[in-house]
Amino acid sequence: MQNLRRLDSDLFWVGANDRKLALFENVMPIPRGVSYNSYVLLDEQTVLLDTADSAVGHQFFENVVGVLGGRGLDYLVVNHMEPDHCALIGDLLLRYPSCKVVSNAKAIQMIGQFFDVNLAGRTQVVAEGDTLCTGRHTLSFVMAPMVHWPEAMMTYDSVTSTLFSADAFGTFGALAGSIYADEVHFERDWIADARRYYCNIVGKYGAQVQTVLKKAAGLDIKRICPLHGPVWRKDLGYILEKYDKWSRYEAEEQGVMVVYGSMYGNTESAAECVAARLAEKEMTEVALYDVSHTDMSLLVGEAFRWSHIVVAAPTYNAAVYTPIEHFLQELKAHNLQNRTIALIENGTWAPMTGKMMTEMVQSMKAMTVLSPTLTLKSALKESQRGSVDQFVDVVLESMK
Repeated sequence: MQNLRRLDSDLFWVGANDRKLALFENVMPIPRGVSYNSYVLLDEQTVLLDTADSAVGHQFFENVVGVLGGRGLDYLVVNHMEPDHCALIGDLLLRYPSCKVVSNAKAIQMIGQFFDVNLAGRTQVVAEGDTLCTGRHTLSFVMAPMVHWPEAMMTYDSVTSTLFSADAFGTFGALAGSIYADEVHFERDWIADARRYYCNIVGKYGAQVQTVLKKAAGLDIKRICPLHGPVWRKDLGYILEKYDKWSRYEAEEQGVMVVYGSMYGNTESAAECVAARLAEKEMTEVALYDVSHTDMSLLVGEAFRWSHIVVAAPTYNAAVYTPIEHFLQELKAHNLQNRTIALIENGTWAPMTGKMMTEMVQSMKAMTVLSPTLTLKSALKESQRGSVDQFVDVVLESMK
C-alpha cells in the first residue's frame, strides 16, 4: 500500500522509514530509526527529487508509482549521491526509460561510478543559479559542496518557496505518521538527534555550511524539505539558528560537560566529585558521561552543545586512556573549536595524561585549556578537597 503525504497542491512526500537499521553509516546507533525523504512534483512535467536507500525500495517505488498515477517520470533531480539517497537510481532509470537526470557535473560522474547505466542523452548538467522550468514551477539550483559531500546541492522552488536541502537540516529518527516538525515535540524529542546528526555528519565543514546559509538568506524560504527527518514549514528560524551556531562552533548552551574514563572507578569518583561541587556552587547545567559506555556520536554532539568540557583520564600504557584519547581525536576530526577545557589526570606511579591531553587539545583551533590540572595518584583523597574547590572555581570563573 502506498504511504505518501501531500505537502502542497502538487508536491508530495514519497519517502519511507527504516526502523530496522541499527547503525547509520554502520557507525552511529539510531535506536529510533531513520527516514529517507523523497519528493515528487506533479507539474506539466513530473519531477522526482532524490531516491532512497535500497532497504526501503519496495515502499519507495509503491509511493512513486502511486503518486504518478500512470504518468511517466520526466526528471530525476539528484541533490546528493550518498547511497542512502541514490541507491535506487539504477532501478528507477530502468523503470522510466525517458526520465532525464538533472544534477551537477560531479554528481553525474558519481552516478557512473555507482551504477552501470547508459546516461547518454539522459542528463542535464546544472550549475549555480541554473533553472529548470517544469510548467507552473521553476526550480533553481544552489551548489552546496562539502555539505557534506563535494557534489551536494540544493534545489529551490520559487513558486512554493520550498528549499529541498539535501542532507542539511536533517536528523536521525523515523517519522511516526507526522511529517512536519511542528507536528512533533521537536525540542523535546528530536533536537538531540538533530544535533548528533549535524555534528557527526556535517560538523567538520562549518565554513561550507556558513556559505550555504548565506546563500539561503537570499531566498524567500517558507518550507525546508530535508532528506532525513521532519519537513519544516513553521519556525524556520529555530533550525536555521541552530545550524548557524553549530557551524560557527559556538556553544549552544553555557554549561559543563564532564567526560571521564575510568578502569577501576577512582577517576570516575573524581569526576563525580567535581560534578557535585559544580552543582553545589549553583552550576546546574552539568552533564556527566562515562566515555566507555556512551556512544562516540553522542559525545561529539554533546561537545558541540556545551561551552565547557572537563576531561578526566588515567594513564594507560604510558599514554592517555584509550577511550578518552579516541574522544579527543574525534573532537579534532569534527573540527570542534572555541571551547574551554579543564583536565583531570590520574596515575598510580607516573601521572602524565594532563600534559598529553593538553597537547592534544592545543592541536585544535581556538581551544582554551585551564590551569591547573587536577592530579590524582591512584585515588582522590580528602586532603585534596581544597584542590577540587580550586579546580571548580577556575572552571566557574572562566564562564564569566
